[in-house]
Amino acid sequence: MLVSHDASLLPAPTQPAHWREALRLWLTPGVGPQAARKLWQACGSLSAIQTLTWAQCAELVGAQAATALQTEPTAWAAQCERTQQWLAQADPGVSHAVWTWDDADYPVGLLALHDAPLLVYARGQLQRPLGPALAVVGSRNPTHQGRENARAFAHSLSAGGYAVVSGMAMGIDAAAHLGAMQADAGGHCPTVAVVGTGLDQVYPRQHLGLSQDIAACGWVISELPLGTQPLAHHFPQRNRLIAGLSQGVLVVEAALKSGSLITAQLALDQGKEVFAIPGSIHSALSRGCHALLRQGAKLVENTQDIVEEMPPINGLPLPPWEAYLPDVLQKPDAMAVWSALGDEAHSVDVLVLRSGLAVSQVLAVLHELQEHACVAMNSAGSYQRIQRSRV
Repeated sequence: MLVSHDASLLPAPTQPAHWREALRLWLTPGVGPQAARKLWQACGSLSAIQTLTWAQCAELVGAQAATALQTEPTAWAAQCERTQQWLAQADPGVSHAVWTWDDADYPVGLLALHDAPLLVYARGQLQRPLGPALAVVGSRNPTHQGRENARAFAHSLSAGGYAVVSGMAMGIDAAAHLGAMQADAGGHCPTVAVVGTGLDQVYPRQHLGLSQDIAACGWVISELPLGTQPLAHHFPQRNRLIAGLSQGVLVVEAALKSGSLITAQLALDQGKEVFAIPGSIHSALSRGCHALLRQGAKLVENTQDIVEEMPPINGLPLPPWEAYLPDVLQKPDAMAVWSALGDEAHSVDVLVLRSGLAVSQVLAVLHELQEHACVAMNSAGSYQRIQRSRV
């Protein structure tokens, strides 16, 4: 610790772990990622920052930050102890790690960010290489079709060698993680969840099982210290990490004002590809995707549309995404109701008129189609198709 302007910036650490030095910088008021990066680039490593004098530090990041670094952050010792315990308490078959700019395992895509996080807390199968990745994001309250689209695209992308990156939120995020895990062939990291809490917290709580499943085959990461609760401003901030890890972003369904559009804009700012699935002009969840399409995002109807911009890994073809008709629709009454549905949501009365069937027949068909996950009823009591996927 500095005791005068002639003393070195930091004391020699009792343990050489880089994350301790990075955590101290992170917790110091007035020293954000950009100021810390100036110090790191000037010194060549986090540990070498302690060789700077106060005057050298002040020249790089200003007198106020240099002075702030004289005082050990209040929470530093407790956070170091908490982190050390967490590192030692990984579940069987699951690794825990804290990566800093000095570590070879720190994701290259994040290091390229102008505000790259000082630390990345990671949990999961960290020996699995990340490789090329695509973010799949969207609404927390999607339609049944949107959820299926996210699952199917993620499954196809993961089977083709991509890691699917998302935020472990309800809705589209969860469906994307599940689809990627269903296709996991064991050769690479199938999915990465970037969360807005410390890794010893799970948000939403309903996703405790999902978090454990992802850690069993992929990665769960955060830039936030352990114990950090799910505060609202953490989630837009973590979106830059989702974009940073990925070579592109696929938006499945999104309202005009949503975190998914923030992620897409961050990807554009980083020179990444942005893809969007179009939807009904009557759906609020299509408006975000349509806005992106007007701004130059690529319209996506199948995985081939993505492959054209992001070639398959090592020539490995992506499995087909295209929808198919299940066997139940071979029945004449079922096909009559399916045809009557079209691509919009309709009430039972409308389906009776359009199919020519009796009410009892339409209700029986709808019940069977729901059992086979071919249709779903929305909050207004109308029915809509769910296009299933081959994968």
